[in-house]
Amino acid sequence: MSETPVKQQNTAAFYGQAVASFAVAMAATGIGIYQLDADVWVRAFLAIAVLYLVTSAFTLAKVIRDRQEAGQIVSRVDQARLEKLLAEHDPFEKL
Repeated sequence: MSETPVKQQNTAAFYGQAVASFAVAMAATGIGIYQLDADVWVRAFLAIAVLYLVTSAFTLAKVIRDRQEAGQIVSRVDQARLEKLLAEHDPFEKL
């Protein structure tokens, strides 16, 4: 009696909201850095720091997702082995 977990799907509205939120945050940060009353090198440093932070966040999210998916696969294999052992087990067999 195995229960296969249902794969969760995000709705189009949730996906759109996430993309829009990211775009607004990046645009606001870019405008803020551009309007900053500082030398060009300071603004360039801040812009590169923001880009590095964004790429690091994407990488971290991917690593966490991959680890979670790998854990699900291992869990499924272990569950299949357990079900096979239980199916083959005869409690009335003499030892």
